[in-house]
Amino acid sequence: MEKKPFVTKEQIEEIVKTYPTPFHIYDEKGIRENVKKMREAFSWNKGFREYFAVKATPNPFLINILKEYDCGVDCSSMTELYMADKLGFSADKMPNGIMFSSNATPAEEFIYAKKLGAIINLDDFTHIDFLEKTAGIPERICCRFNPGGMFKISTTIMDNPGDAKYGMTKEQLFEAYKVLKEKGVKEFGLHAFLASNTVTNDYYPTLAKVLFEVAVELKEKVGISLSFINLSGGVGIAYRPEQEANDIMAIGEGVHKVFDEVLVPAGLGDVAIYTELGRFMMGPYGALVTKAVHEKHIYKEYIGCDACACNLMRPAMYGAYHHITVLGKENEPCDHKYDVTGSLCENNDKFAIDRMLPKIDIGDYLFIHDAGAHGFAMGYNYNGKLWSAELLLKEDGSVKMIRRAETIQDYLATFDFCDIFK
Repeated sequence: MEKKPFVTKEQIEEIVKTYPTPFHIYDEKGIRENVKKMREAFSWNKGFREYFAVKATPNPFLINILKEYDCGVDCSSMTELYMADKLGFSADKMPNGIMFSSNATPAEEFIYAKKLGAIINLDDFTHIDFLEKTAGIPERICCRFNPGGMFKISTTIMDNPGDAKYGMTKEQLFEAYKVLKEKGVKEFGLHAFLASNTVTNDYYPTLAKVLFEVAVELKEKVGISLSFINLSGGVGIAYRPEQEANDIMAIGEGVHKVFDEVLVPAGLGDVAIYTELGRFMMGPYGALVTKAVHEKHIYKEYIGCDACACNLMRPAMYGAYHHITVLGKENEPCDHKYDVTGSLCENNDKFAIDRMLPKIDIGDYLFIHDAGAHGFAMGYNYNGKLWSAELLLKEDGSVKMIRRAETIQDYLATFDFCDIFK
């Protein structure tokens, strides 16, 4: 698929008069079109709800856009729960508005999640006793399943759940439901996350079949009819131009087919389907915009930018690919090989290695694609680097700042007890 920026060089030149680079910018029109298509793909299921994974893009302005389309939120920490509460997702304002999926969970987070009426998603069998002693067992609860082994689609290995820290074994899962039923739980859900960033329309239907068959077995062996099944995340995006993007309509129809084949004949046709997508919902609709500020000619050709891995750490952390467009040079030949770097004192601070790009001149703006999820959110302050601003490109073409850039004073603020910074 062709990678096209959602802003032009001319737009960026106007934006930087107010907001200097680097910054993250998001496309409101793209976000809205995507969430509408997502809802349409699962409209066959009357209880469907998308629970946006807050960790992917924890910005209240963007989350509020999704809220307009009845999306809930998936939280994994105290801070995310707090944000969800302030945005009106607690049970008294939006019933079933929050999924709380965490692991190695502190007691205070369980207590707060229960207070907000969040659907608590238990990651481990031992959490039943821990939850009961700290917050009490709610009447509605979810359990997270890890089937172990390798997760395959046809002959392709998608991921290795057996090596993941999340979820319960099947034996633990069934015992958990029995224990929770005895403790008064009246409404049950099932959750699993088996592969990350899949680019295939078969992932969700394949995962759904696994979970739907477990649901039928639960009904037969434990006497529990699940209220909802959460397919979690894992539906990815095409980071590389040569990849074919997921078709959410085909994915929704694939899940529908398995639903009718497995759940409906078992008398479970009223089970609600939930999803927890972050990357798919926001990833393609955000970008990191940075300016080329240096060039270096040694054993390789380097372009130094005013952004660094602190702004987008996925390439440094995972060796992840993010496509780069040199704004204004979209139609020029990619006949120069560069390492595109930041200024951190770390050699992995590279957005691209041996990347073929048009000739880059000092002052050119680079549009680093698909940074709308797990981009800004994974930022950090190493070398005293400051968090960049986040901007929203509105549907009418105007730009709104939705998070200001961090200042040196912000960075030093937690030293408020230290006289030298007062």
